[in-house]
Parts: sequence; C-alpha cells; structure tokens
Amino acid sequence: MKHFKTIAFFTFPSEYAVLKLLLEQHEIRFVFLNETMIGVLPFHSNAFGGIRLQVHEEDISAAQKILRDLDGRSDTLKIV
Repeated sequence: MKHFKTIAFFTFPSEYAVLKLLLEQHEIRFVFLNETMIGVLPFHSNAFGGIRLQVHEEDISAAQKILRDLDGRSDTLKIV
C-alpha cells in the first residue's frame, strides 16, 4: 500500500459505482479504503473521513483523467 496515493474522497458507495467499473476496465490499480465500514454504518461516513480512493502511483494520471471526464469537464463521458 505504500505506492498508493489518495486522489479522491466519497461519502457513499453509490457515488463511485460507475468510476469503479471504469477503473477496472482500464486496468488501473486502485483500492477504496473504508468502503466496507461505511457500507455497514453509512451515517458515520464523515467520522471515518469518507471513502478514500487510492490509486497506484503509476496509474494516477490515467485515474485523474477518468475522474475529470466523469465530472462533466469532458464530452467523452456523461452520467445520465
């Protein structure tokens, strides 16, 4: 885990369902920290610091591009 860096935070698992699929499709090495705990205790998300997306250092730029595309700053990916 020492080569993984946090690049995004989420409150609930539903917020990153599409992102998780895209990261897997692009074979990006990633892990969501606190995912299970917040799934069990969803109202404690802020207390745990949210769900953290950590990406391997070598994959950060590709993961950030996917995040930007999902954020609506690009015409290539749109969440309907």
